[in-house]
Amino acid sequence: MGRYLLRRLVSALVTLWLLATIVFLVVSVLPGDVGRKVLGPFALKEDVARFNHQLGTDRPLLRQYVTSMRRLFTLDFGHSYQSGELVNKIIFPALFRSGKLALLAFVITIPISLAAGIFTARRQDKVSDRVVVTTGLAASSIPEFVTAAVLMSIFCVHWKLGHVYADPPDGTSVAGQIPYLLLPALAMVVAYFGYIARMTRAGVIHGLQSDYARTATMKGLSKGEVMRKHILRNALAPTITVISVQIGYLFGGIIGVEKVFNYHGLGSTMLNAVTARDIPVLQGAVLLVGIIYMISTLMADLLIAFMNPRVRLERAK
Repeated sequence: MGRYLLRRLVSALVTLWLLATIVFLVVSVLPGDVGRKVLGPFALKEDVARFNHQLGTDRPLLRQYVTSMRRLFTLDFGHSYQSGELVNKIIFPALFRSGKLALLAFVITIPISLAAGIFTARRQDKVSDRVVVTTGLAASSIPEFVTAAVLMSIFCVHWKLGHVYADPPDGTSVAGQIPYLLLPALAMVVAYFGYIARMTRAGVIHGLQSDYARTATMKGLSKGEVMRKHILRNALAPTITVISVQIGYLFGGIIGVEKVFNYHGLGSTMLNAVTARDIPVLQGAVLLVGIIYMISTLMADLLIAFMNPRVRLERAK
């Protein structure tokens, strides 16, 4: 397992370097001038040129890239082109806000999805199975921002039961923040419920039809014992992998939900950085999302290895 972890760490570092390089190149070729974006369309050319020189954006591209990579791997992302504020003071509070929203969404999604997947697997091809599968498939097909807009229209505009802005006031307690975050979290629950539930259902059905489940049943174990001790340990492996991938997406990919509810998370921070050609902020935010992806997938692999001894032996070779 030590060699496996070392390989994963090296792979993660290479992936993060490639990710940061791609972001730098993509943003660098976008049309527009950083100084002009920050100072506005009516600023004098001399002021724009002076500002670009201060930022270093008038230097050769290779020199900008080397400076950017050096800052990246020391976790010193420099200052924002747009505001002049330290990048770390911009992206880490945004990461914390996205983390709160993602945590609430997963606290709701995972138990419901796992329970629905197990329930439908044990009632395969029955009416309840078809209803849950069809509902989950339809919900997963709707973009998150559409679901968010519908929830806002119903609960905030029509029924006056929710908050249009998901950012709670400063000093709000943890319990007091939940009503503000509930609707955007539900928009993500609707999107992810069907996917996770279907993966769980497929794994449990495969386990119910396996030889080891039939053997355990013939030994006299009850259906509940067979499910807990044998089927779930194997059936949940692909579900855990899916969940780990969704964790990274929840931190950086829910831009639509954040925009609908005016929530200043990591996704909207990246979007604003792209619009303003704010390379330091964008690179810092993308690197954070990449690190989250790496950590979540690594933790999923370790959890799968713990649950399934065969996987653990294969990765120890």
